[in-house]
Amino acid sequence: MRSNFSPSARAAAALAALSVVVMAGCGKPSAQQTGEMPPPEVNVVTVEPRDIAATFEQVGQTAGVREVEVRPRVTGILQRWNYKEGSAVQAGRSLFTIDPAPFQATVARVDADLASAQAKEAQAARDIERLQPLYEQGMVSRKAFDDALSAKEVAAAGVKSAEAALRQAKLDLAYTRVEAPISGVTSRALKSEGSLVEAQQTLLTTISQVDPIHVIFSISESENLKLQRESAAGRLRLPKDGRFTVTVKLSDGTTYARPGRVDFSDVRINPETGTSEARAVLPNSDQSLRPGQFVRVALAGATYMNALAVPQRAVLEGPTGKIIMTVNAKGIVEPRPVEVGEWAGADWIITSGLNPGDHVIVDGVMKARPGSPVKMAEAKPDAPPPPAGQSAAKQQ
Repeated sequence: MRSNFSPSARAAAALAALSVVVMAGCGKPSAQQTGEMPPPEVNVVTVEPRDIAATFEQVGQTAGVREVEVRPRVTGILQRWNYKEGSAVQAGRSLFTIDPAPFQATVARVDADLASAQAKEAQAARDIERLQPLYEQGMVSRKAFDDALSAKEVAAAGVKSAEAALRQAKLDLAYTRVEAPISGVTSRALKSEGSLVEAQQTLLTTISQVDPIHVIFSISESENLKLQRESAAGRLRLPKDGRFTVTVKLSDGTTYARPGRVDFSDVRINPETGTSEARAVLPNSDQSLRPGQFVRVALAGATYMNALAVPQRAVLEGPTGKIIMTVNAKGIVEPRPVEVGEWAGADWIITSGLNPGDHVIVDGVMKARPGSPVKMAEAKPDAPPPPAGQSAAKQQ
């Protein structure tokens, strides 16, 4: 078929098409045309000051609120155990019996001594009754009458001494029944039946009152000073009178269900350990906590004021310390050296090196090279942290 266009028209059309291609080539080349990769996409968070609940962790050990050593008050032969080892006992419950026979004999002897002293006092009284009218009539000398009065006074003193000895003998007899001084849980008996026990010396058993229960822990001097500086600077608000809320984590990783409170903080520093002692009290009605357990103590109730924090995964280890990758206003990656404070849930508090409004790279850090452009996307918020004491930990 023959074309309707003349050779000159076809030449003009070809020239026009060529000019369009040339003009297209004069524009900006695409990434595919040049072979360059587009800027990597990273997830960022925008840092803003906020109040953050602070939790501090220490190692502690449980102890009964009252720990009593049971010792005999009299020396004798341990005759019988009256309790089951490890059981709960009430105050006044008999725990041991010391052979009472020697003490019963002493009571009988002292009782006889008292009767003898009372007879002497009665005799002295009768002597005075006979001598007094004779003395008044001048038939008895003054000396004889005075001797009779003195004998009465001596006899009365003898009665009082015998009465005191009888009370002591009866008290010693009562002490052969070794009673629980407090209510609590007993430990094992340390002396077998038939053993000789000495007054005030021999340890028979111990009793611990475990509801409520104490948790003893120590805070280092450096950490105390740090908290005081942060509080004085207004960056940290501590609970009133240092009454932190306390939860404990057991050795198997579980968290004790019932929280407690700090009820004592020692002002003294132990020169041997460089720490000060503190104590918390927790309810323990089911006695699931026993004295002597090692636990992790989480102290809650303090608040970092207007703090800057970033997710922990955003903090990297640099050659001279910790660094954070940020994105500036031009979309360029800038490494930023920072100083970190405590952990707060899934975040890390930044004490210096960041400013409000900074964009911190959270995900995609490995794709972000310093000085290179990146494309920013807002990072998804982390899941809420578990309750205080389950995941919060102080900076190691």
